[in-house]
Amino acid sequence: MSTIAEFRLPAAQTTLGTALEYAPEATFELESSVSKTCPSLWVSEVGRDTAVAAFETDPSVAEYELLVETKSRLLFDVTFVEGTMRLRDELLANGGSVLEMWGTDGWWQVRVRFPDRDTLVEAYDRLEASGISVDLRRVSDVSGVTGEETRLTPQQQEALEAALEHGYFEIPRGISMEELAEELGISHQALSERFRRAYETLVDDELQPASEQSNVR
Repeated sequence: MSTIAEFRLPAAQTTLGTALEYAPEATFELESSVSKTCPSLWVSEVGRDTAVAAFETDPSVAEYELLVETKSRLLFDVTFVEGTMRLRDELLANGGSVLEMWGTDGWWQVRVRFPDRDTLVEAYDRLEASGISVDLRRVSDVSGVTGEETRLTPQQQEALEAALEHGYFEIPRGISMEELAEELGISHQALSERFRRAYETLVDDELQPASEQSNVR
């Protein structure tokens, strides 16, 4: 039985605090599958010049390299100064697996899958011992989810409920994504990312092995 935990952590005490302070409107999202030698980060909501300046001003960043540039976001490989606190390493020390990690406006939001609750407690204690103010927002056991519970974050659930209420899933659609984003007070890109993460979570739940499904329901 694995455990999924959602953390909110101050960037000033963890990783890229200066970069997030320089560009509070930017969103930095971990893309761990691209590079195995150093973290890769998607940067959205800002242009290339602002993203580069944010890395330049952060004393914890030793090197960075732009790998991909699209109309809506940029992908960087980032190498940190030796001895810099590596949030991802602290969370994964005992077999954790980062599902999502994104930072904006001075905070990191992280979803981690742990082998069990004991491993979660150990990670929490390590972060606290490092002087980090840990805000544990949510904990759920994968095999303990019932039909009335969900692994969606509150933001993802809000987006899906609003989409259903305003007819986004109807044919023809009762509202466009741009209009729905405006209704929620977020950007089109942010809403798109919430949908993507929510769909991934729902599909993951649906496609769990039968042995896990029998425990869930």
